[in-house]
Amino acid sequence: MEKYARLRERMGTELLEVAMREAPSATDGELALAHSPAYVSAVASGGLPAVAMREVGFPWSLEMVERSRRSAGATIAAARVALGLHQEIGQGTQCKPQGIAANMAGGTHHASADKGGGFCVFNDAAVAARLMQAEWGRRYGCQQPVLKVAIIDLDVHQGNGTASIFRNDDSVFTLSMHGQHNFPFRKEASDLDVDLPDGCKDSDYLAALEHALDEMERRFQPGLVIYLAGADPFEGDRLGRLSLSFDGLEARDRRVFDWAWQRRIPLAMAMAGGYGVDIDETVQVQMNTYRVALSYWEKWQDFTA
Repeated sequence: MEKYARLRERMGTELLEVAMREAPSATDGELALAHSPAYVSAVASGGLPAVAMREVGFPWSLEMVERSRRSAGATIAAARVALGLHQEIGQGTQCKPQGIAANMAGGTHHASADKGGGFCVFNDAAVAARLMQAEWGRRYGCQQPVLKVAIIDLDVHQGNGTASIFRNDDSVFTLSMHGQHNFPFRKEASDLDVDLPDGCKDSDYLAALEHALDEMERRFQPGLVIYLAGADPFEGDRLGRLSLSFDGLEARDRRVFDWAWQRRIPLAMAMAGGYGVDIDETVQVQMNTYRVALSYWEKWQDFTA
């Protein structure tokens, strides 16, 4: 948990161009776009069975519930800003996208519709994707096509909860690139899964990413990207089992941001996992990601000026 505080501290002193805001709390109605109302109610009231809480990995508390709501709310807010839906303008009026925005936590991709898991209570990317589609529809009605969302999950662990939520939803494309032999050991089928061997290094990883982006584009044209920029493929991660360097992870981030930028697709980011033996190395990976994100945000501001 300490990595979040350290990331915020370094952001506040080293990346002054980044405007930090308090994360809003996702409502029951927003969460129910991706989760069953019964599950949302049970989490909120402390009514989940003990076995379900053990699968989540956290003890229940009001603070845990609020943190989980705000983790989802931050990705919602980032997606709104990226798309320009945060602007109070009339129905049918064209948004001015900011292009890039981020959740300094999030990436809780092991939560499925009716259960949590792997320290994930609510699936922030899934909730944000569904809510952005609804808000896009309210803003534009029949003037614009349905908002298609690509979730590019580059956490080292497979996004099983996200895959299960969107299994039969053609408007959301789930891409997960992860360690083949890592958690979860029973994986769900994403629209595109890329299994990587233990010890995978920079060059092989980046080649696999290039192929995955090409394949996704062949099959899907999104209007929003939600990017899970996990720090856990790093070679110094306790749980990752891959061997990417600082430079390799920065190249990964740059490729994803550039892919979206070249197509002028707004991108919302969540930080997802990171469990470094040295926590400062995890934070450094995330800081590098934010520096790449800032450079592409600046491109968007020139484009929309």
